[in-house]
Amino acid sequence: MAVKEPAANDRDRVILGWINGVFGTRGWLKVYSYTRPRENILSYRTWTLGANHSWQTFEVIEHRRRGVGIVVCLKGISERDDAIALVGSKIAVDREALPRTRVGEYYWASLIGLEVLDQGGTTLGTVTGLLETGANDVLVVGGSKERLIPYVQDRYVIEVDIENGRIIVDWHEND
Repeated sequence: MAVKEPAANDRDRVILGWINGVFGTRGWLKVYSYTRPRENILSYRTWTLGANHSWQTFEVIEHRRRGVGIVVCLKGISERDDAIALVGSKIAVDREALPRTRVGEYYWASLIGLEVLDQGGTTLGTVTGLLETGANDVLVVGGSKERLIPYVQDRYVIEVDIENGRIIVDWHEND
């Protein structure tokens, strides 16, 4: 089973959400969380915010649920203009801050960049992303062409080998 969260470009960080707006006049920020449940993002008191490989670390000093969303106050951000400058920033945490996964369970970020091979050893491409469809997650595999492979273990996903950087799938061009 894949645990959902998008990957950061930096393998030491994992993206958990992004800043999608400001709230009020005192520097509070609206947060879009990728975690499930969405409040799990608040388990991390230190966030690294950034875009385009430029990152800043902030401490979450206060948070509130606001309707179906979350708003936060970060240490050092107390003015609306400072908050506006952070809108659009990704929210990341250090990979080692994430809880350990169980055997057979992986964070999405750990799957990004893995080589995908069919059972005959033919390279289909690399994982460029994952989609949550409701029925099951889907691997987005980029290569000579983009493939969407259902993340269904023991049916399509035969083996995930993080150590060797590969995923073996039961996938044929007519699937």
